Amino acid sequence: MSSRTSRRDPSPPWPAGTLISTLDDRGRNELFSLGESQRHEPGAILIRQGDTRCDHVLLLRSVRSASPACAKITAILDNGAEALLGIRLSGDLVGEMATLRETDRSATVTACTPLVAFRIPAATFFAYLDERPRLWSALASMIAERLEWANQRRLEFTAFDVPVRLARVLGDLAARHGFAVAGGTDLGIRLSQPELGRLIGAKEAAVHNAVRLLKRNGLLLTDYRQLVITDLEALHAFSTAN
Repeated sequence: MSSRTSRRDPSPPWPAGTLISTLDDRGRNELFSLGESQRHEPGAILIRQGDTRCDHVLLLRSVRSASPACAKITAILDNGAEALLGIRLSGDLVGEMATLRETDRSATVTACTPLVAFRIPAATFFAYLDERPRLWSALASMIAERLEWANQRRLEFTAFDVPVRLARVLGDLAARHGFAVAGGTDLGIRLSQPELGRLIGAKEAAVHNAVRLLKRNGLLLTDYRQLVITDLEALHAFSTAN
């Protein structure tokens, strides 16, 4: 696949829906300056499920502009199964729910790429928002969008089979994070098939078969953890006709 695609810098630099995307350059710099920065490598745990320390939030930033930060949000269920709840990118805020509710951390945040996390004390962060009321609205909108995403996944789990669930979530991720390459639309994030399975509530074997079906229909190209959608309109048609 690498011979058919060439990577380009994602655009825009701050994905829509992130708190950072609502600010101008000065506001972004101010917000980042509130926290102490620390670089993390792939696999590093930024927040751990069950942690009782909820006195800070983290703001994510890429190490290099051409390589967006990426972190995954996971949770262990009562039966020991792991669920992939979402993906967070450059400019995203994590850890805000436990801080707002003053409860234990409900999920684990793991770096998927090299990234910088700015640790902002909760009191400092909320005081900053109090001085800028429109940012409270932006924060509420961000949380509502994440809730809508989760609700949509639950609805799809009951209504569609695995290939359609996969097609729908790939289309959604591409709309949020994707960028154009020579072969189509790069998903914008690197996900393994087991991670895709945890995202749509399917076993790895079922996801493998669904990926093969999409590839056979000419809708998807794959490489190691890289997914390129060859035709977004055709993928949408597949996800609504089945």
